[in-house]
Amino acid sequence: VQLVESGGDLVQPGGSLRLSCAASGFTFSSSAMSWYRQAPGKSRELVARISSDGVSTYYADSVKGRFTMSRDNAKNTANLQMNSLKPEDTAVYYCAGAASWGQGTQVTVSS
Repeated sequence: VQLVESGGDLVQPGGSLRLSCAASGFTFSSSAMSWYRQAPGKSRELVARISSDGVSTYYADSVKGRFTMSRDNAKNTANLQMNSLKPEDTAVYYCAGAASWGQGTQVTVSS
């Protein structure tokens, strides 16, 4: 199993970023996928989850209405569109699925 995140960057408050997770080594279309994040000094927290067919999603209250998770089962990718970013969104963002984790991508929201 391999999960590779990309798209992290430094962005100003109110800005947007799109994270992507490229998956391989398992049956992607049969697996729910999740995005987690971990800020310095804090525990890792679930941000969003999407069902294997993309029909059902879950969002943490802190990101609801600002973040949107999607997936493309033809391309084996899971994405996280992040809008109206806040400084408190600063964290390393991890893709998770098939009992595995990616290496993480840094998102920094700062002016």
